Amino acid sequence: MRNIPPPPAMTRPPAPSRTARPSAPRLRLSPTPAIEARRLVKRFGATTAVDAISFAVEAGTVVGLLGGNGAGKTTTIGMIMGLTLPSAGEVRALGVDMARDRYRALGRMNFESPYVDMPHRLTVRQNLRVFGRLYGVAGLEKRIEALAADLALEPFLDRPAGSLSAGQKTRVALAKALINDPELLLLDEPTASLDPDTADWVRGRLEAFRRARGATILLASHNMAEVERLCGRVLMLKQGRIVDDGSPDALIARYGRSSLEEVFLDVARAPAGEEA
Repeated sequence: MRNIPPPPAMTRPPAPSRTARPSAPRLRLSPTPAIEARRLVKRFGATTAVDAISFAVEAGTVVGLLGGNGAGKTTTIGMIMGLTLPSAGEVRALGVDMARDRYRALGRMNFESPYVDMPHRLTVRQNLRVFGRLYGVAGLEKRIEALAADLALEPFLDRPAGSLSAGQKTRVALAKALINDPELLLLDEPTASLDPDTADWVRGRLEAFRRARGATILLASHNMAEVERLCGRVLMLKQGRIVDDGSPDALIARYGRSSLEEVFLDVARAPAGEEA
């Protein structure tokens, strides 16, 4: 078997201390929320996946969307992107009604999930070119080279996407999500299946991007340590409804627990309507 040299060491931005968690009130906020949902409902036949939720995400903040499997997180993200039409209610992203006029906002936002695969036969570079052209990115080749250097893609930039490891695919997916320098970034389990070192590196890159761009990030994750590190605010979903809302520290204090994971378990196991 041919020996494949290891990729170059990844430069990791310094991780913030646990006491330096992002705090939304310290940021300069736009008067227009980056995301605004009003009585948002999605039904699939007789099943209500999202049940009349309302919330707003201020520009420049990082908000976590937490809930067990089937809580409505991915469906909510789909409606924010305009890919899933609401059964009732309204959702706006960057001031745009996504059910009626999503193309006015899509070029200013992006999405990343390890569960969405890229065409396997295209190389990493070709995939990034396709997505860059879809977003109308100016100076696309320079943008690809810059992302390749920043995200350590250079060793496999011209390899087929289907030949990459899970960690390499995640870094390529992150490059795709950042190709258009988005104002709003939607993340669905961005570090799922990654080893702790690679996952920590991805989080560091997301933090660095948010600081440099002033971007808004909505993060759906089952990794509670990840949410505590990245998010200044958390929306707790259960059976399609928002059952709690607050900063990680506030939620931990409210439930009398020592970690967000313990809070998550309390919410998940409580009978419906009996959350704190």
